[in-house]
Amino acid sequence: MFLLGSLLSLMPLTASAQCSLCSSQVESARTEKDAQDFSGLNTGILYLMTIPYLLIGAVGFFWYRHAHQRK
Repeated sequence: MFLLGSLLSLMPLTASAQCSLCSSQVESARTEKDAQDFSGLNTGILYLMTIPYLLIGAVGFFWYRHAHQRK
């Protein structure tokens, strides 16, 4: 599990993290030339996506450790 997590975290983040709604909104904003920079949108989406997984993983780890300490 740890090895898989380590390998996945070392992979480059070349995949587009935008949903279709976000993609279309960014494309329409780029064509309107309203001088906004959307270069960090993918990074923000990936950041917001990882927080719940980290929290659930931490709770699961402590629950597992607590359950095995009782035995």
